[in-house]
Amino acid sequence: MADPFYLTTAIHYPNGKPHIGHAYETIAADVLARFHRQMGRDVRFQTGTDEHGLKMAQKARDLGTTPRALADEMSGYFRELFDRLDISYDRFIRTSEDEHHRASQAIWKAMEAKGDLYLDRYEGWYSIRDEAYYDESELVEGEGGDKLSPQGTPVEWTVEESWFFRLSAYQDKLLALYRDQTDFIRPESRRNEVMRFVEGGLRDLSISRTSFDWGVKVPGAEDHVMYVWVDALTNYLTGLGYPDQTDDMAKFWPADLHLIGKDITRFHAVYWPAFLISADIAPPKQVFAHGFLLNKGQKESKSVGNVTDPAELADLYGVDVLRYFLLREFSFGQDGSYSREAIVNRSNSELANSFGNLAQRTLSLIFKNCDGALPAIGGNTASDDALFEHVGRAVRQEIPASFTDLAFAQGLEAWMGAVFACNAYIDAEAPWALKKTDPERMNTVLATLYVCIAQLAVAVIPVMPSSMAKLLDVMGIAGDLRTPDTIGSNWYLPLSEAGFTLEKPQGLFPRLELPETGEGE
Repeated sequence: MADPFYLTTAIHYPNGKPHIGHAYETIAADVLARFHRQMGRDVRFQTGTDEHGLKMAQKARDLGTTPRALADEMSGYFRELFDRLDISYDRFIRTSEDEHHRASQAIWKAMEAKGDLYLDRYEGWYSIRDEAYYDESELVEGEGGDKLSPQGTPVEWTVEESWFFRLSAYQDKLLALYRDQTDFIRPESRRNEVMRFVEGGLRDLSISRTSFDWGVKVPGAEDHVMYVWVDALTNYLTGLGYPDQTDDMAKFWPADLHLIGKDITRFHAVYWPAFLISADIAPPKQVFAHGFLLNKGQKESKSVGNVTDPAELADLYGVDVLRYFLLREFSFGQDGSYSREAIVNRSNSELANSFGNLAQRTLSLIFKNCDGALPAIGGNTASDDALFEHVGRAVRQEIPASFTDLAFAQGLEAWMGAVFACNAYIDAEAPWALKKTDPERMNTVLATLYVCIAQLAVAVIPVMPSSMAKLLDVMGIAGDLRTPDTIGSNWYLPLSEAGFTLEKPQGLFPRLELPETGEGE
């Protein structure tokens, strides 16, 4: 039976159209999902939209529409983007679904039955933009002397009746979780932040509101709606059929990975495991909080006017180019800065000039010099064996190890190292000159390159699924061979003996140009 793997993104808040940060997180999750499927695991990949809360209610009011209508429209934009970016999700969840309301009320009742909920009066600072409560000690001073949240967002003093969760009772349990499950929070910098926060003492958490009604009703107190984060976090259970004892719950929970942005680490690494422990549900295995994606070093903002539409980037440069760039350019887990110049330069130097040119040169030589028939392999030389060893190590060891660890840039660096080795090999062997001097050696060189190119294409299917599928189709590589363990060289001779012939190859990655302005905006 295949080993299950349950992966989620944070569900995205649809009070506006999706931006590049939404694309970044979801592409990374998709690469991971595709990679684990390629490794033979039974993957469940969930994403979606988080549609309740005061922000949505206020945005709908400002637009003269209803929260439901706004959620329907905006959620549609997220689906369209993810489909455009080739995201292979198994479940797109919306928190406005009836089954999600049922799941949220079920976990509420479980926490209430544990004695962890009580009714009281909330007085304190609240950030509408973050949908988060903050202690006075956490606030910072803005330029005009206004109080701001640690994220730099406005806060307002809120007073209302509220249900509270006894978060203070879970300090020791959470610290034990972090101690016993050392990779529960990654990267290490986020783990250290959470540990310090919890060690500093936890206050009970206000988890309901009465000042608006766009949300999940509190069971037995329907003048209250649940704090949006109680509702939002529960989506990870809803998608598996909770509260019913479904096969999916038995197979996939606890989740292997919640992939989130670093600004919502506290909700996932403190509140969420506390809620789950209270409800007698196992916490997830890992929460990974990635960094921010910066536009030329700046965080994107509508007021600054530097918000990027990821669909536009995909249209300009290609979906696979965008996917590759976002995971290649900087270390996952840290903040990263991008620009259109960087996308063009990375694509041209690595995809067009290095890998694309390698494939085009090799396949064109086979098409021209061998009439498209796969050349026979003669006796290997030391240079052939060295290349096979380099590519095989990258494809079957270095890239899988890096992707498993979410070190995407490191894995793609190993991939590029193998691509460079192939280019050095073809330049040194010069098969175009061997046709006249040593055609048998030419055949071996081209066959060696053919096998290596196929392996390299298979290794990055999770990153560039469409482009690599196109290349492997042209090369006649069957779908059941498209895993690192099955794409060695044992398939080459049967494919050659079966009489496979290449069609005239086409360029895989065209060279890109910047807009005539030369500006990266």
